[in-house]
Amino acid sequence: MNLYELATLDTVIFGAGKAAPAIEAWVKQGKGRLCGAWGTDIGTLNRVFVLRAFDNLEDLFAERERALLSDNPFGCVEHLVSLDMQSYRALDFLPPVEPGSHGPIYEFRTYRTKINGIVPTMDKWADAVPQRRAYSKLTIAMYGLDGEPRLTQIWPYESLAARSEARAKSVADGKWPPKGGPDWLTPDMNSHIALPLSFSPLK
Repeated sequence: MNLYELATLDTVIFGAGKAAPAIEAWVKQGKGRLCGAWGTDIGTLNRVFVLRAFDNLEDLFAERERALLSDNPFGCVEHLVSLDMQSYRALDFLPPVEPGSHGPIYEFRTYRTKINGIVPTMDKWADAVPQRRAYSKLTIAMYGLDGEPRLTQIWPYESLAARSEARAKSVADGKWPPKGGPDWLTPDMNSHIALPLSFSPLK
């Protein structure tokens, strides 16, 4: 399972908690495997991330179409302001996302790459990620199969302090970012801190 969908649900104020039971029910009724569900705490607020894994593109796009044709996508349209669904493939050297308690702080980072930057970026990451994992775990890193060329990563941490420490130490030790990796990125980058929802397999 190296195919993923990352759905971004922007909700009304305080809508994430209200929408959570309906999102859980929607995912259970569909194809694919739920990897995690989070509500944002820093960054764009009132946002929910839902990460699902798929065995094939047919199942992924069947779920995409189910949402697009539904009069109640993700079961919570009354709480939604916007819905964005993006397709991804995991970097080929990474294992599938597995459930477990790795957080409870999760950072979602997305980098837009240069038009021809996906393969060079992936090659740089393949060399650097094993050493970076010595400082903190990596849930997944994946490149977009639709839309702009981009790389999205999800990093779990025990706390915001642990995040700051891991990032600072890996940079100070020369282990991150990957050597030459930023050369293939654009300045268009964003980061969100999110916390697992009650039904998330990743905690």
